[in-house]
Parts: sequence; C-alpha cells; structure tokens
Amino acid sequence: MAFYSTIVTTLGILAIVAVVLALGLGAALAVPGGRAGLRGALVGQVRHPIGWAWGVSLTAMLGSLYLSEIAQFLPCLLCWYQRIAMYPLVAVLGVGMLRGDAGVWRFAIPLPVIGFLIAAYHVAIQWRPTLDVGTCAIGAPCTGRYVAVFGYISIPTMAGAAFLLITALLLLVRSLEQAGAQDAY
Repeated sequence: MAFYSTIVTTLGILAIVAVVLALGLGAALAVPGGRAGLRGALVGQVRHPIGWAWGVSLTAMLGSLYLSEIAQFLPCLLCWYQRIAMYPLVAVLGVGMLRGDAGVWRFAIPLPVIGFLIAAYHVAIQWRPTLDVGTCAIGAPCTGRYVAVFGYISIPTMAGAAFLLITALLLLVRSLEQAGAQDAY
C-alpha cells in the first residue's frame, strides 16, 4: 500500500485526460472537416485506435483489480456490472488489434456504452443518494465513495471516463472503416 496515493492520483489524472480526449475526439468526429482530418492522419492505421482502446480497457481493468485485490476495497453491485462491461473489452479489443480488424467496433461498442450508462448512474447516486432505487441494498453500498481524487473523481467516475474514451475510439474506428469502404469503390 506504499504507492496507494500515487496510483489513485494517477488513475484520477488519467480519468481527466480520458474525458478531455473523448470530448475532443467526439467533437472532431461530429464535423465533416474533423472526420476528414482524422481519416487523413490515420490512413491505413486502424490498428492504432483499436490498440489505444485496448490500452484504456487494460488500464481500467488493472486499476479495478488493484483497488479490490490490493487496496482491499469491496466492489459494490454497480462496480461489478461495470467490471462485467470492461473486462471482456480487453480480450475483444486485443483480438481485434492483433487481427487488424476494423469491424471489431461492431462487437465491442455495446460494452462501453452500457458500461458508461451504469457508471453515470453510479456517479449520480454517489452525489444524490436519494436517486438510488434500491440497486445496492445488500453488501457494499453503491452510494459510498472509497476514493475522491481532487474531491470529485470517484471509482465510477474513473470507469465512466474510460468507457467514454473507449466509445470515442471505437467510433473513430467505425469512421476509418467507412472511409476504407468508400475508398474501395
């Protein structure tokens, strides 16, 4: 536990970076000029955004394992649901990266979207416990905050940031795949 504060602070900083990158990437994908610029910069490089998404999912998985297995935080029910959405992404995106398969976004995209929705609800009930509909009546409370990096970044905030960035990267892969299909005609 000697490195606990360093690891948790690093995870908090990575969450902030993930949100900034996801919003920037989302904004670039939302406008035709931004999409064209991203496609031009990443022509033939579909493995890169898949690899970046894999790296984010791997970091999130290792962070959650650190918090539960080493820091001994008991995951609540919503944390388990977020893990169920995150952990398979490591395998799915890893295979997609190794194969260079841009179509991996089709199989992977539901997981970060669902995970983000769960994380957003989890963050909401941490800030407003009255919004809880009895989801976590047994075991560790979902409304409790084990971590509050910079006073506001909790574990589900970190997970939500990772899910948001993975979603944005998979939408980039989708855009690159569509550009490749259009180039084929």
